[in-house]
Amino acid sequence: MRAVVTGGAGFLGSHVCERLLDDGHEVVAVDSMISGTPANVAHLRTRPGFRLVRHDVARGLGAAEDGPVDLGAVDLGSVDLVLHMACPASPVDYAAHPLETLDVASRGTRAALELAARSGARFVTTSTSEVYGDPLVHPQREEYWGNVNPIGPRSVYDEGKRFAEALTMAYRRSLDVDAGIVRIFNTYGPRMRGHDGRVVPTFVRQALAGEPLTVCGDGSQTRSLCFVDDLVEGLLRFAGTHEAGPVNLGNPHELTVLQIAEDVIAATGSSSRIEHVDLPTDDPKVRCPDITRARELLGWEPKVAWETGLERTVAWFRELGVAAA
Repeated sequence: MRAVVTGGAGFLGSHVCERLLDDGHEVVAVDSMISGTPANVAHLRTRPGFRLVRHDVARGLGAAEDGPVDLGAVDLGSVDLVLHMACPASPVDYAAHPLETLDVASRGTRAALELAARSGARFVTTSTSEVYGDPLVHPQREEYWGNVNPIGPRSVYDEGKRFAEALTMAYRRSLDVDAGIVRIFNTYGPRMRGHDGRVVPTFVRQALAGEPLTVCGDGSQTRSLCFVDDLVEGLLRFAGTHEAGPVNLGNPHELTVLQIAEDVIAATGSSSRIEHVDLPTDDPKVRCPDITRARELLGWEPKVAWETGLERTVAWFRELGVAAA
């Protein structure tokens, strides 16, 4: 199989590229490097069947980096699978790049869909639990339409992903593209950036540096954390079907943010204390997936325990070094 992975040099995208190569497939990773980095795929560069293209998919897939929008300018050839994963996914990144986030969710998604349509390829867009906003239903089921603030500071990501879902379904219904949607809940693991604003890498970086762990509010808000290897397995199982989705992918084991902080301190052996700071605007109070559909359609559920995944994540950050993190 020949796969194109947009956002392939990002945290999650790089793990997907690696897994596809391990399974014997050819992979073209396309990334603008707004939030991705070539370092994430440096170990893949010499592997047969891997190609990295630095390019903003919002300008059209196949366009030369500094040339006009032209879907044929860079020949990606015929592909069997398009995994559209390009998008700043951390609060720090989409706050810094709001217009780019909206562009990749709209024009970028359409470019990826056009590539799939021309090739007759399977298409999967990686949506997010953020489409549920600050949910009034718990746990969150795919049938829930969400509670999103369309003009708040998080809206460029939330509403961008909601638009990408609508566009994906329009291509499936109108053009018969084999397109599907997964909604990814909080995922963690090696290759996350310590300053990207997400809870696990932030706490691990702070703990290893001996800094206070900054818990927003009283820390009673919840997150459901899925180790990256489990998430990749679920994503590729979905990609191997012809299902439309959406399908939630995440870990239904719910933790409070305060518990996450305490667990990180224990796992790192840090002397750091916990410091409470103000809650960000529109910060979700609860987050937990109902994965009944993933279990029934894909035979999938997370396998890696929180303690095990955290240990592996801490080990990666230790090797990276606090200064580099």
